[in-house]
Amino acid sequence: MEKENMLKANISTEDSEIKKKILCIVKGCTLSIVLSIILLTIYALLLVNTTVSESTMMPVVLTITGVSILIGGTVSARKLRKNGLIYGGIVGLVYVITLYLASSISMVGFSLSINSFIMLAVGGIAGIIGGIIGVNLSAKK
Repeated sequence: MEKENMLKANISTEDSEIKKKILCIVKGCTLSIVLSIILLTIYALLLVNTTVSESTMMPVVLTITGVSILIGGTVSARKLRKNGLIYGGIVGLVYVITLYLASSISMVGFSLSINSFIMLAVGGIAGIIGGIIGVNLSAKK
């Protein structure tokens, strides 16, 4: 009887840990997407209302994406306090895949190009760096 109760308590603890991890990853991705929308809207307004050249689009979009993912990975890993490399990377990859699927659906076409792989790499690397920063920030508390 006592073993059963301990086993149930362990399973319950594991379930809550998994839920906590998933929730932190979702929060990090959501923050990244919201931040990207805000920053890309500002960039679009600059493109329309100033003489900023459209040739700056790819570097600016990569920078905005990278910064958004970095912040999302930092927030996610800071809450989890460990494995920042993994959780930050997951935030970055989930963000890029979500963004890619949404854009493929809205633009009626699903194709992979070199830019897709660049975005995937930027997302993963930025998420990993953000995860490392987040774990190190949480360690100072």
